[in-house]
Amino acid sequence: MLGNLISGFIAILVGVTLIPTVADNVEEANCGGNIINATLGETCNVSGAASTILSLTTLFFALGIAAAGIAMATQGLQAAGLLGA
Repeated sequence: MLGNLISGFIAILVGVTLIPTVADNVEEANCGGNIINATLGETCNVSGAASTILSLTTLFFALGIAAAGIAMATQGLQAAGLLGA
């Protein structure tokens, strides 16, 4: 019971710590939202719908972390008998 709760909180803590890194890498892969990267003078291969989906990667990462943490906490509470199955 307690192990599931602690592992859920650790999963949330590690995931929340990694969200800025994921967001920075997604923004870099998306070329800052510009089709032409003015700083490097090169074009970006991601545009249109692919750019929109790539921008949603950070949101899906955050939702996955929340879902994993909630699932682990739910298992711990069910094992303790505090949450009905």
